[in-house]
Amino acid sequence: MMLLPGQTSARTGLDRRTVRPRGGTGSTDLRTLRGRMLALVCCLAVLMVGLDSTALNVALPDMQHPLHTSVSGMQWVIDVYNLVVAALIILAGSTGDRIGRRRIFGLGLLLFGLGSALCALAATLQVLIACRVVQALGGVMIAPVSLSVITHSFTDTAQRSRAIGMWSAAFGTGLAVGPLVGGALVAADGWRSIFWINVPIALSTLALTRRFVPESRSSEVRRTDVLGQLLVVVLLGALTYAIIEGPRHGWSALPILTCLAAAAVALVAFAVWERNCLQPLVDLYFFRSVPFTGSVGISVASFAALGGYLFVSTLYLQDVRGLSAFAAGLWMLPMPLMTVACAPVAGRLSGSQGPRLPLVLAGVAMASSGLLMAVCHGQDQALSLCLAYALFGAGIGLVDVPATALAVAGMPRTRAGTASAITMAACRIGVVLGVATFGAVLSLGLTHGLHPGPGGRLAFTAAFGQAEQPVWWIVTGCGAAVALLGLCVTGTWARATAHRSAIALDTAPAAGHTRT
Repeated sequence: MMLLPGQTSARTGLDRRTVRPRGGTGSTDLRTLRGRMLALVCCLAVLMVGLDSTALNVALPDMQHPLHTSVSGMQWVIDVYNLVVAALIILAGSTGDRIGRRRIFGLGLLLFGLGSALCALAATLQVLIACRVVQALGGVMIAPVSLSVITHSFTDTAQRSRAIGMWSAAFGTGLAVGPLVGGALVAADGWRSIFWINVPIALSTLALTRRFVPESRSSEVRRTDVLGQLLVVVLLGALTYAIIEGPRHGWSALPILTCLAAAAVALVAFAVWERNCLQPLVDLYFFRSVPFTGSVGISVASFAALGGYLFVSTLYLQDVRGLSAFAAGLWMLPMPLMTVACAPVAGRLSGSQGPRLPLVLAGVAMASSGLLMAVCHGQDQALSLCLAYALFGAGIGLVDVPATALAVAGMPRTRAGTASAITMAACRIGVVLGVATFGAVLSLGLTHGLHPGPGGRLAFTAAFGQAEQPVWWIVTGCGAAVALLGLCVTGTWARATAHRSAIALDTAPAAGHTRT
């Protein structure tokens, strides 16, 4: 999730003392070459990560045949990356604070470039998935640590806000234009080019990092919550496996039931452990704030819809309509255009009216897109399909800024970074669950809709049309949830809970406290 100017990444509160760069003179200045290059390096890194996150979607149909994979296999290609990022993003930010931000940022760029090269060389689905894990380990270091680098390099408030705005715009632009760029790359040189393009960008950014990014670290060292981190990995991994593989193995199969049970146990154990841990991975006091909890719910719902929407739309445009990857990217262009256009509108509305109005508008736009596809069969006509994409893009553009503002509203300044990091993790969790759930529903529908015998492409088209109907109803439900949460968590009572939660967080001892 993109952050508002002035926010920080995981566990990098602005009030914390920071070890200054060796030989440095203090604040970096955007008016100098070094300051502009530092901002450029961080923006280039997150632009690369953002592009990769959405560009790969349009390559999935081209990957399916040479890798001999099914819908569930393509789900894993997308979800394994987001799964690693969701599970480790908070840890990555705190590790950069402890070990050194430039060191971890550089390691992230190296791993991302190496992982991308290995993905481009992968000959089987299993190897590709393993290489995506390597790529994700790099990606999870880049976004939060690059933001932390900016936050602690620019100590002047105005320059920090400008630099964070540039960072946010770069990441958002990467996400928005990813499908179009991905389509062009696939059309020019096949699906492997989507990974190869990352290698020179990562290496050049790494070289610039060594030249222009100073080393810095926090003077406060937190212990790593190892058990809490492991429980998060078990929870997300087991739940994702069960959702993706459920249609193939059967929901009553022993592996699926075992994974569901493991996820439930991990969730309960995580809640109990975090409540009593002296330095928890996630302080549960955050969730006593209704606006914060609502923001997490909004992030999960909206990004689940986004992940699933991109996944299903790509398969529809290429497998059903028979479009090329580039043509599919062009068809989806109204979505990123509206996302980019509506993001500043959301910022202005949040500043003048508060988060309620843009959140309600975002939910209505997403729900309308789902209804247009489900009830009016918007995908059957070019104009209605473009309108559906535009509505959904507008919803995503409107939801990001107010959801982040809602998460940090009323939080102590030193906890705002952790609050925003949790919402960033919630966005990735949403994508994981969205791709897993939408893909599972689609697989189940195709399994039941396709029957042996003649029919060929016409039979597949008919089966896909039936299978995708529940998907659009889920999109509608996600949009309705965003609008409803936007109404419920922005009132006077909700703000009072945020105030009480802030007092509890602000008065808690730094080394930990006993939960009551």
